[in-house]
Amino acid sequence: MAAPVFTLANQLTLLRMGLAPLLVILVLSQKLRWALVVFIVAGVTDLLDGLIARLGHQQTTLGAMLDPVADKVLLTSAFVALTWTSHLHLAIPVWLTVTTLSRDAIILTGVAIVNLTMGRRVFYPSLLGKLSTASQLVTVGMVLLLNAFSLTLPWLDALFVVTLTLTVGSALHYLYSSSMRKGRRE
Repeated sequence: MAAPVFTLANQLTLLRMGLAPLLVILVLSQKLRWALVVFIVAGVTDLLDGLIARLGHQQTTLGAMLDPVADKVLLTSAFVALTWTSHLHLAIPVWLTVTTLSRDAIILTGVAIVNLTMGRRVFYPSLLGKLSTASQLVTVGMVLLLNAFSLTLPWLDALFVVTLTLTVGSALHYLYSSSMRKGRRE
């Protein structure tokens, strides 16, 4: 008998993906406090889906594939909305958003090439990749918080630079690591 696919963990992952358009709508309609709430809820689903999957023995191949996709859908939507929305008093810099989107495109292209030339492989996130995603989440959360309450933060530019450094570092790591060249045969 096949393992169930529509687990609670996978439902939480799908919910996170579904919250991305709502987040964008709220940012565009200047409801930034609600956008912050939606982003926090999405973050909680990210924590819970993995925890529930591990502790509840609900780990699935679908969940392993959907989780990073949900993260990217949420982060890409948030980065774009928080970069090119004119009513914000603090925005994510264009250079950071372009770098982040480029990193994801490069990694996806690399994975596609490896899968096409070497057969289907499963790639697992590296520590540097997880740190990059965490810094991107903190960046989005901080920009939402500062805009929602009309605050400023003296070290916000430093956060942008840290996020840039981790994003570029993780891209280089994925491109040049043995895991990208080899992966694990499925």
